[in-house]
Amino acid sequence: MKETTGADKRPDWSEIETVLLDMDGTLLDLNYDNHFWMEHLPLRYAQIHQQEPTEARRHVTALIQAQRGTLNWYCLDYWSETLDVDITALKREIGHLIQYRPGTERLLQFLQSLPASAYIVTNAHRAGLEIKLEAVGLGQYFSSDRIISSHDYGEPKEADRFWTHLQQALNFQPSHTMFIDDNVQVLEAAAAHGIRHLYGIAQPDSRGQVSDEAYRRISKVVEGSNTDSVLVPMLTDLGELIPESSTTSTPTLTSDDVAAGEHRH
Repeated sequence: MKETTGADKRPDWSEIETVLLDMDGTLLDLNYDNHFWMEHLPLRYAQIHQQEPTEARRHVTALIQAQRGTLNWYCLDYWSETLDVDITALKREIGHLIQYRPGTERLLQFLQSLPASAYIVTNAHRAGLEIKLEAVGLGQYFSSDRIISSHDYGEPKEADRFWTHLQQALNFQPSHTMFIDDNVQVLEAAAAHGIRHLYGIAQPDSRGQVSDEAYRRISKVVEGSNTDSVLVPMLTDLGELIPESSTTSTPTLTSDDVAAGEHRH
C-alpha cells in the first residue's frame, strides 16, 4: 500500500509543471452552490410552479440526488429542462454569495510568478461558470483557454475518460502535475490517472463542517488491477502551499501585472 507523508504540505515547486485547480469548494466557497441547490432552488421552484414548499423540496431533492456523479448533476441546461425553470437566472439571484475561499487570491498571485501552467478544471456548466468569473473577477487570473469545463468533454471529472481527454488536450506530465479538489471521487479518478501531487480541501463550504484530518486516505481504483491508496494532504487555506519566503507580503496586482499573467498562463 503506497503512502505519501510529510509534515510540510508545501510541494517542491521546482517539480511542478502544471497546476490544475477545481473551482467550486476549492477556489470558491461551496456555500453558494449548496445554498442554491438545497435552499434557493426548491423555494423558487415551489413559487414558480405554485406548489407546497415541503413537497417541492422533496421532489427537487430526489431528482438531484438521482443524478449524483453524472454530468447531468452539473448541467444547468438539464435542470432547466427537467424542472421547467430558468436555472441560470435563479443562480444570478443569489450571486452575492459567491466568494473566494481563504488563500485563493494569494495562491493565484503566487502562481503567476511561476513558470508552471495553471488551469481551472471544473465540473461547472459554462453558464454558471461565467456568473462566478464575473462575480469575483476570477477571470483576471486565467485566459479563456485555461478554463476547462468537463462539459467540453462530455464526461464528469469523476470519470476515467475525462482525464484521458484532459491529458490529450493539455499534454501534461502526471508526475509533475498538481491537482486540488474538494471531491473525494474526483481525487480518486485523478490518482488513478497517475497525478502525483494531490490536495484536498478541509472545509469547502464556509458554513459547513471542517475536517480534522491532516491527510485523507483515498483509493486509487484502476480497472483490472489491485486497489492501491494514497494519503492526500487536506488544506484549510490555499496559502498553505506558498513557500514561507513568499508569504511575507502579498503584492497588489496592477493592470500590467494582470496582462503579464494572462500572457504567461
